[in-house]
Amino acid sequence: MNVEQMKTVLKEILTKTDLTPCVVGHRGVGKTAGVIQLCRELGRSYVPLRLGQMEVGDLVGIPYREGTVMHWSRPSWWPEDEGAETVIHCDELNRAQQEDTLQAIFQFVEPPAEGQQRALHTHKLGLRHKVVVTINPPDGTYQVATLDRALIDRMVMLYVESDYQCWARYAAARELDGSVRGFLAGNPAFLARQGSPLDMDVEPTERGWEMVSALRRRCRLPRELEMEVYAGIIGKEAAVSFLRWCVDQAWRPVPATEVLDNWPAVVDAIRKQRDDAQAATMNELLGLLQVSPSLTLPQEENLVAYLECLPRDMRFATIKSLLKIPPVALVISQDKYDTVVLDAIRAMSAEA
Repeated sequence: MNVEQMKTVLKEILTKTDLTPCVVGHRGVGKTAGVIQLCRELGRSYVPLRLGQMEVGDLVGIPYREGTVMHWSRPSWWPEDEGAETVIHCDELNRAQQEDTLQAIFQFVEPPAEGQQRALHTHKLGLRHKVVVTINPPDGTYQVATLDRALIDRMVMLYVESDYQCWARYAAARELDGSVRGFLAGNPAFLARQGSPLDMDVEPTERGWEMVSALRRRCRLPRELEMEVYAGIIGKEAAVSFLRWCVDQAWRPVPATEVLDNWPAVVDAIRKQRDDAQAATMNELLGLLQVSPSLTLPQEENLVAYLECLPRDMRFATIKSLLKIPPVALVISQDKYDTVVLDAIRAMSAEA
């Protein structure tokens, strides 16, 4: 993805989830500038942590004693709980020079457990504040540490690459020198050349699937970026397979047996079905009931709940067909189902 797309995804993650995005990209591509721009657009304070220059004491504070109890002072960069909403930018995370610095920040970049606050040693971060990480890829061209899989597994990896059109819009907005812009318009290859593929060896895990679930439930990611974002959490192979499965499911109508026997599990899918899929479910259901019209009490209730979910015209058409099946007609004509069925019966009586 380019920097503009990165900002779109970061906005969704930082405003709607507690997940930790990690932007991976080569030098000069605009990772830090993009984070700063987004903070301005969101009206959030920006706190940069250059981890390559920090020690453990800079992160957890200086110890002091009160009586017999040891405490750690709040670091100067730590935002107040009720202060302005802040994005803490852990820059150069894999340039931390000391192993204990990397181990200390490990806890901070881990998304908090449900109902808990993000923490760093004894300090708790206010829920209004968020964390974003940026790194250069460990491809042999940078003096960086290789992040272990346990740390990678706790972040949403976003891979950012050079894109001339994106840069050209940025250059125009910043009114960069006309000669520079004109030269690069004809010679876009002289922008930053791509290095090795930005592959962080991401694999699917239970935690990764939970993060994918959080993104799908809370965020509205552009469709063309979904695969890239999910691949940064569960790996490319799993992301491709998952999205293919989602497409297959979206085009597949809900089976009639599921409507009758497993209604709570399929109600959301029924409500989201396109009209052609809805008609397929409806036709299958009518065929099933013509062959086997006897219904248990739960199936009766599920059938009526299904009718209630249908658009008005489809509901009337389905009820009209169901009333031609005597055992089913007796069921849906019961007084307790009047709120769903009565309008359709009245409409048919008026037509007659």
